[in-house]
Amino acid sequence: MFKYIIKRLLISLVVLLGVSIIIYTLVRMMPNDYIDTKFATALAQGTVTQEQIDAFKESYGIGDKSFVGICNGYFKWLGNMLRGDLGESFKYNMPVTKVIADNMWISFSIALVATILQFAIAIPLGISSATHQYSVRDYTVTVLTMIGLSLPTYFFAAICIKIFAVNFGWLPTGGLVDAGAIYDTTFVGWLQKTGDMLKHLILPIFVSVVLSLGSLMRYTRTNTLEVLNSDYIRTARAKGLSEKKVVYVHAFRNTLIPLVTLLAGILPSLFGGMMITEQVFSIPGIGLKAYDALKEGDVPFVMGYNMFLAVLTVIGTLFSDIMYSVVDPRVKLGK
Repeated sequence: MFKYIIKRLLISLVVLLGVSIIIYTLVRMMPNDYIDTKFATALAQGTVTQEQIDAFKESYGIGDKSFVGICNGYFKWLGNMLRGDLGESFKYNMPVTKVIADNMWISFSIALVATILQFAIAIPLGISSATHQYSVRDYTVTVLTMIGLSLPTYFFAAICIKIFAVNFGWLPTGGLVDAGAIYDTTFVGWLQKTGDMLKHLILPIFVSVVLSLGSLMRYTRTNTLEVLNSDYIRTARAKGLSEKKVVYVHAFRNTLIPLVTLLAGILPSLFGGMMITEQVFSIPGIGLKAYDALKEGDVPFVMGYNMFLAVLTVIGTLFSDIMYSVVDPRVKLGK
């Protein structure tokens, strides 16, 4: 196990190096950059010249978009990164590491709650659908699955805002707290602020859960059907075991084994934020920060954020492989 982990970590370093090269090249090849965005209005009004803008670009290290210029910029960024310095965000005027550390926890809280609810709802529905194949329950779950897979996030979020926030006025349209709200530092004030935040997070979590249910329900249903058709399940039934024990003891255990592979994708989403959801609901999480930085060509932050996600993906994949061998003793990790 130890040798396998060391081997995977060494391979991961090569993967991360390749990912950093691709991301840096793509970011530098974007048609706009931070300086162009910042001084677009001033250039149109004639208060800033193109020569001054070019000088600003050189000072930020993003002026030369030739192959040599991109290579020089990349190796400079890589050297700083190896020293633990992801650079200074152009847009937020603070270290990239600080922006990520300060804003990822609200995204983590939302994603964690949404993920727990997603698994708690999708797995029982998927199993129930499989055990009642071709019934009304099965078709209902299938319809819900298709809805979850088909609706775009921004479209479904807009519908929810229109119905629950605008028409009924039950929930806020966005943000994390009420605009202009002031809370004192007492325990009562803390409770008021916490309640206000929870009220604001109901819609984002609801949207995330609904749109995530489809794929997990379908995955669970397919795995359960495959397990229920296995020889050992038929043997268990032939021995006279109750259907409930067959499904929820023997089949359920093996149904969960393929679901472990989903852990690889959960970790980046927990800390990386939900970019579209946070943008629609104006939630000041890491996803919204990354969206705003990407629009303005903030190279240091975009690089730092994407490498942060790449590292989480590598860790999640390794953790998924290890957990797979734990839940299924038949799987042996390579030496």
